[in-house]
Amino acid sequence: MSFASSFKRILGVLFVLTALLAGAVAYYGYSRFSGFADQPLDGLQPDSKVVVESGDSFRRVLGRLREAGVRQGSDLDWQVLARRLGAAGKIQVGEYPLAPGTTPRDLLQRMRDGKVVSHRFTIVEGWNIRELRAALARAEPLRQTIAELDDAALMARLGREGVHPEGRFLPETYHYTSGDSDLDLLRRANVALEKALDAAWESRADDLPLDDKEQALVLASIVEKETGIAEERGRIAGVFIRRLRSGMRLQTDPTVIYGLGSAYDGNITRRHLETDTPYNTYTRDGLPPTPIAMPGVAALRAATRPEAGDTLYFVAIGDGTGRHVFTRTLAEHSAAVREYVRRYREQHAPR
Repeated sequence: MSFASSFKRILGVLFVLTALLAGAVAYYGYSRFSGFADQPLDGLQPDSKVVVESGDSFRRVLGRLREAGVRQGSDLDWQVLARRLGAAGKIQVGEYPLAPGTTPRDLLQRMRDGKVVSHRFTIVEGWNIRELRAALARAEPLRQTIAELDDAALMARLGREGVHPEGRFLPETYHYTSGDSDLDLLRRANVALEKALDAAWESRADDLPLDDKEQALVLASIVEKETGIAEERGRIAGVFIRRLRSGMRLQTDPTVIYGLGSAYDGNITRRHLETDTPYNTYTRDGLPPTPIAMPGVAALRAATRPEAGDTLYFVAIGDGTGRHVFTRTLAEHSAAVREYVRRYREQHAPR
């Protein structure tokens, strides 16, 4: 055998060995990488999560994962996987749960796609601004930014300088993510209220004794506080519209209570009804100067499209349902009030 042929054979053997070695290395690398990418995260505590903040580098995100208890995979493993998944440089801000069974591949795909945890905050119909601010202060993980702002400064930050905050935030459930602030949520609620108010005013009934949509908002807030019964809203709005039309005073307790502020102890008295404030509709004509609560869409609709009728009075039935008796004359109303008092005394009599 010639030297040339022997050399070619040796080269062939070396090529085969090199190919086998490269294949073995590639297979090892693939097996190791796949084992890392698709192996459930270990070391997690119950309810673990990782929060990605604005400006975080990938190394900082990995640091947060380590802080959460994740030990598997080297930083290089995570970086290579992120590049393969198209997540490198595209991880989105937010909160991500580290639930049992989550793999590195699952987590990086969610981070790439921004599938963050969504939290909920509900503004309740009938809340006033103090109740809303107190609830926001308790909301987690909502970022707190308004605690040091008074109401005037708060509205200025929302771009509504000089506007009273009462009634300016639409009651509904808002979704937010980690990193969002209380101001962000209030801005959305304010925009939602303005849209709902505009829609209600545009579809209003003819000949309402209301000068503008601001008065409609005030009336809607009173309706909201007077009843929690959906089918009564239109009837109660109708009573108030007829009173306004005829020049009668509204004489509604919720406005008196609002005017008392922190002085109200839960029991309204005749002295309260006779104490004049800008919100006392027993001592003053017309609507109070601002809303007294946050009205929902149904109350806005009732205030702008009240139910027709001839009733001018209403009083609680007193049976625990929250419903009311509607009457046309003062004599009928007085009789309904006496019946309410009788039922109240009967229910609260010593046993």
